Amino acid sequence: MTDCRALSSVIKTVSFTVVSSLLLFVSAGRLDWAMGWAYAGLSIAGVAASCLVIGPDLLAERSGVGEGATAGDVLLALVMARLGPAAIAVTAGLNLRLAPSTMLGSAATAAGGVASGQLHWTQWLGIALLLVSYVFVLWAMATNRFFSGVMRIQRERGHSVVTSGPYAIVRHPGYAGSVLSCLGAPMMLGSPWAEVPAALTVVAIVVRTALEDRTLRAQLPGYVAYARKVRYRLIPGVW
Repeated sequence: MTDCRALSSVIKTVSFTVVSSLLLFVSAGRLDWAMGWAYAGLSIAGVAASCLVIGPDLLAERSGVGEGATAGDVLLALVMARLGPAAIAVTAGLNLRLAPSTMLGSAATAAGGVASGQLHWTQWLGIALLLVSYVFVLWAMATNRFFSGVMRIQRERGHSVVTSGPYAIVRHPGYAGSVLSCLGAPMMLGSPWAEVPAALTVVAIVVRTALEDRTLRAQLPGYVAYARKVRYRLIPGVW
C-alpha cells in the first residue's frame, strides 16, 4: 500500500510540473523561448531530484491529505504548491505574448521574433535563486522525515522536532526555499508581470508559515524549546 501511495505522489507531482511547463508555452503562444525551456527543464529536474531524495514512506505521506489536516492549510498548500507556480507560468507566457517590450534580457523580442541577446543580470539572479531554493528544499526533505505536503502532527509516525541541517538555520526551510523559488522564477523568465502572482504566492507562504508555527508550538512536544534556540521562521535576522 505504501508503494502504491508513493507512486501516486510521484505521478501527481511530475504531472503537475509537466502541465505547468505546457501552460508556459501555451500562454506565450510560441515554442521559440529559450529561457522558457530552461525554466521547464530546471523545474522537472528539481522534481525528479526530490523524488529521489525522499523515501517511499514520506512519498506516501505526501500523496494525500492525512488525518488532522485543516481545510485552511490545504487551501494554502494548494496556492503555494500548485496555483501560485501555475499562475507565474501563465502570466510570464502572456507577458511575452501581449507585452514583449517589457520582457528583460534574452526574453525580449525584436520585430522578427525572440531576440538572441544576452541574459539580463536579473535573469542570472533568478537562476541563482532557483538553484539555491531547490538545494535548500531538497536539504530539508533529506533531513526531515516528517516533511509533509500539509500541516498535521504525524503521531502515527512518531512525529518529533527536527533540529539538524537547514532546521538549525531557520524553522521552516522548506517554505524559505519556496519563497526563493517564487522570487526567482519571474526573474529567470524575464517577466515583470509574473512578479504579481509571485508576490501573492509569497504572501500565502508567509501566512501559512505563521499558522503552522503556531500549531507546532501548541501541539508538538519540544517545539517551543526549539523555537527559543532557532529564533527565525524564514529569514535569518528578519523573521
